[in-house]
Amino acid sequence: MPDYQAEWKRFRQALNEVYDLRAAIALLQWDQEVFMPPKGALARGCQLATLSALAHRAFTAPEWGERLDKLAGADHAISTDERLLIAETRHDYLRATRLPESFVHAFAAAQSAAYEAWAHARAQSDFAAFRPHLETMVELARQKADYLGYEGSPYDALLEEYERGMTVAQLRPLLADLAAAQGALAGRIAANNPQPDAGWLEQEWNEEAQWKLTCRVLRDMGFDFSAGRQDRSLHPFTTNFDLCDVRITTRTNPRELFSALTGSMHEGGHALYEQGFLENDRRTTLAEGISLGIHESQSRMWENIIGKSLPFWKRYAPIVRQAFPGQLDAVTPEQFYAAINRVQPSLIRVEADECTYNLHIVLRFEIEVALIEGDLAVADVPGAWNEKMRRYLGIDVPDDARGCLQDIHWAHGSMGYFPTYALGNLYAAQLFEAMSRDLPELWSFVEAGDFGPLREWLRIRVHQVGRRKTAVALLQDVTGQPPSAGPFLAYLTRKYESLYGS
Repeated sequence: MPDYQAEWKRFRQALNEVYDLRAAIALLQWDQEVFMPPKGALARGCQLATLSALAHRAFTAPEWGERLDKLAGADHAISTDERLLIAETRHDYLRATRLPESFVHAFAAAQSAAYEAWAHARAQSDFAAFRPHLETMVELARQKADYLGYEGSPYDALLEEYERGMTVAQLRPLLADLAAAQGALAGRIAANNPQPDAGWLEQEWNEEAQWKLTCRVLRDMGFDFSAGRQDRSLHPFTTNFDLCDVRITTRTNPRELFSALTGSMHEGGHALYEQGFLENDRRTTLAEGISLGIHESQSRMWENIIGKSLPFWKRYAPIVRQAFPGQLDAVTPEQFYAAINRVQPSLIRVEADECTYNLHIVLRFEIEVALIEGDLAVADVPGAWNEKMRRYLGIDVPDDARGCLQDIHWAHGSMGYFPTYALGNLYAAQLFEAMSRDLPELWSFVEAGDFGPLREWLRIRVHQVGRRKTAVALLQDVTGQPPSAGPFLAYLTRKYESLYGS
């Protein structure tokens, strides 16, 4: 065999080039959602399709398989990290080779067109305008599942992209049990307890003040603005081109005091993960999240467990009052805490309280599986959505903009993504329980606005791991237990029984 070090150097250089192409694609996608003028959509679709095909071609060339075989079979002593990088790259290579370049090109072009159609349709609450694009994305998702292969549901092949090893058969009972437990808790609260008096929220909130507040909290969390930025978009998201270039977005609403803050904290949790990878892993497979469930655990932990806690509001109530002079002078930290944790079924997933949030995920999961398995026609999505909203949340949907058009995921073709939000809630509670044991003064740190100990605990145990472990192995190692819904349901019950006495 040729000199191992020379072969390894060629492997790293080729892998770096693939990741550079992917970063360029991500940059164009970010620009499309943040700054691109509307008339740029047609050209952007062509650019994304071309670059996606080039990146796919670069990574699926026959020499990649030969290169990986040589490295894996080397007599040379290979470090643990080298072996893991080879194995994880092989996993991605084998999946990528199952997708024809023509399919990758078509999928990227359809994504771009679907995003523009969705943005227009959402603004006009016009599902009919988005319907043909969703039909295309569903058909492409089915083709993708067929190319990748599966044993149970075709949806399993799509889930594998986001939560490795997860299946429909595993998710169905888990989500059903969560829906039952959370629905019962929300029902008890609604039946036995009045909602907190929060009439003071019914005001106009200066959007520039909201923006400045989000930036202040992101800096306190430890988001490095010299290695990232925040912008505005229709739907908040996080993307990264490198651990030193991580972009997040949020959205402000003059009628919503908390929406921008919780959105920024959510995306900030994702961003801290992306900024926390090891320097040596840059531009390689190891500088990625283990799974989207683990990724969502970071965002949900910062948004909900920390950002909706009483210690957090004891710290930030004075800061928020200062941001909106004369509007909140009489509002106490306890009132902020009660208001941001109101249990009130919501039309909008990203604004849902913790008691009902997973019900939104169950709804989307059931619709996605039915679409991919062929049991639901795209034309029937609005009706199915509205019926499930009544069943799970007791809400009538007034229009499609606040119904089946509210999320961007289907325009991206991201079928299989939604369940990771629910898994993220479970993983977040389990990790936070372990963090609380290791950091007995955790809530004192939060009340002081000192998030360094929390951030470093996560950085060492989660972020720097990259893709060196599976989600199951990481949770077992960090918490001493396999993944479980127990810590989340215990956290939820404890928090809301304290708030509402239910």
